[in-house]
Amino acid sequence: MRPLLFALLALVLIPGPFPPALAAGDDGPAYGDAIIVGSIGDASTLIPALSADTASSSINGLVYNGLVKLDKNLRLVGDLAEGWDISEDGLTITFHLRQGVTWHDGQPLTARDVMFTYRLMIDPATPTAYGEDFKQVKKAEVVDDHTFRVTYPRPFAPALISWGFPVMPAHLLEGKDITTSELARRPVGTGPYIFKEWQTGQQIVLESNPGYFEGRPYITRHVTRVIPDMATMFLELKSGGIDSMGLTPLQYLRQTDTPEFGKQFRKYKYLAFSYTYLGFNLMDPKFKDQRVRQAMAYAINKDEIIEGVLLGLGQPANGPFKPGHWAYNEKVTSHVFDPDRARKLLAEAGWKPRATEEEGCFFSACDRRKEDVTLYKEGQPFEFTIITNQGNKQREMCALIIQQRLKDIGIRIKVQTIEWAAFLKEFIDKRNFEACILGWTIPLDPDLFDVWHSSKTRPGELNFISYKNEEVDRLIDESRYTFDQAKRKAALDRIQEIFKEDVPYVFLYVPDALPVVASRFKGIEPAPAGIDYNFIKWYAPESLQKYHLTP
Repeated sequence: MRPLLFALLALVLIPGPFPPALAAGDDGPAYGDAIIVGSIGDASTLIPALSADTASSSINGLVYNGLVKLDKNLRLVGDLAEGWDISEDGLTITFHLRQGVTWHDGQPLTARDVMFTYRLMIDPATPTAYGEDFKQVKKAEVVDDHTFRVTYPRPFAPALISWGFPVMPAHLLEGKDITTSELARRPVGTGPYIFKEWQTGQQIVLESNPGYFEGRPYITRHVTRVIPDMATMFLELKSGGIDSMGLTPLQYLRQTDTPEFGKQFRKYKYLAFSYTYLGFNLMDPKFKDQRVRQAMAYAINKDEIIEGVLLGLGQPANGPFKPGHWAYNEKVTSHVFDPDRARKLLAEAGWKPRATEEEGCFFSACDRRKEDVTLYKEGQPFEFTIITNQGNKQREMCALIIQQRLKDIGIRIKVQTIEWAAFLKEFIDKRNFEACILGWTIPLDPDLFDVWHSSKTRPGELNFISYKNEEVDRLIDESRYTFDQAKRKAALDRIQEIFKEDVPYVFLYVPDALPVVASRFKGIEPAPAGIDYNFIKWYAPESLQKYHLTP
């Protein structure tokens, strides 16, 4: 995620040639130590083209690089590319790669690796959810070992940012089946950290790359520990078993506000670049009627969820963008909590109490049936299961609140929590669900194609609710194929209006990001990009290091 911090940071200027004073106990940057990060889920695969989950992406972001990346202020800067030229018509980008960059196995990075990655992403045999941006390229060229050029047939707004996708090693993957490659378990990248070990369901260990082109990371070892329960993870944090995690609102507000915790850890808070939603499998007959989906939107009280689940640390989500994003449509508001309107819409769609459906019942039988508020249609009760992933108490609590609210309007809900890897592989990817509570990261560029276009509904792709709307498809294309931001916003504004009417999701909330990090780590500088953007510059002063590792 690329979180946005709304607080301003003060810059203190010190006169004279003296360096800024270090904080108490900080004797300056030093190599060494390890940081242990808690993760609720395990990675699925460490080949970026095949992964769609946060756990995998977090590891891949440390192992691989793209040609470009976002800086602290969310501006595009060079990564593997030290610079680029864009033609006057905006259709051709020439990337100039850094020289001297090597893969973790010592082989040199060249433009041929970039070409291989491009070809891999457009290959129909590659089961990736991210290929569409690369398919927009009309021509790709290796000019020389350190120059790569792409030409587009028409303006493509996400063109430059799309090359932030990780470049993969041609010498290890070319001519092989990527779905069976050993790199899924033992990745080889160019990034600041080198893969060392993966114990499934337990931990993934990375070591700092001594030859990293931006400079060796100060922290020698990065360990991701898989702890599927947030309460257990918090106990591990307090006992010293992990150094960093994302806090729950309850933990942030009520369980960490002590002087002792403040000495050991530093807490951060900013509106996250993500949202949580209730999604419907639109191939299920129960959800095909727009009025049914609208009814559920009116029956769910978002303010109740934000106060009860997030303890006020979040904002209502009204669409796929967060407040403050340039593409956010301020005129689109949430459905007002209105159970009576929800019941009316359901009745219009044919869902009615059983007693009103049947004729000729004896008085006592009719009276008993009136006690059952469940709605029926063609003799079948309105009931379905909401699935979400184990360990995420916020999503579980959301599901339980929604369960009660929908019960009030005559819909029976079951809630099922599933282990993360199985949740993705057996339920989401296979469309084996009725409804789900999940979240999406909001990208900096507001391209909705992969999640919302009707062409992205195949197994393994991201439009897993099978949403299809011809006008939305057309507007997504309009927003992609122009450099005119006003035209893009007009198209995206209209899409958000359609989503409010169509209700493919009930957009629930945009949470506050609540990371916490052990106080021995210095160099953390909150910015619009959050806190992780400069991770290679974090350090533990030598006097404070906990794990004495050989740099």
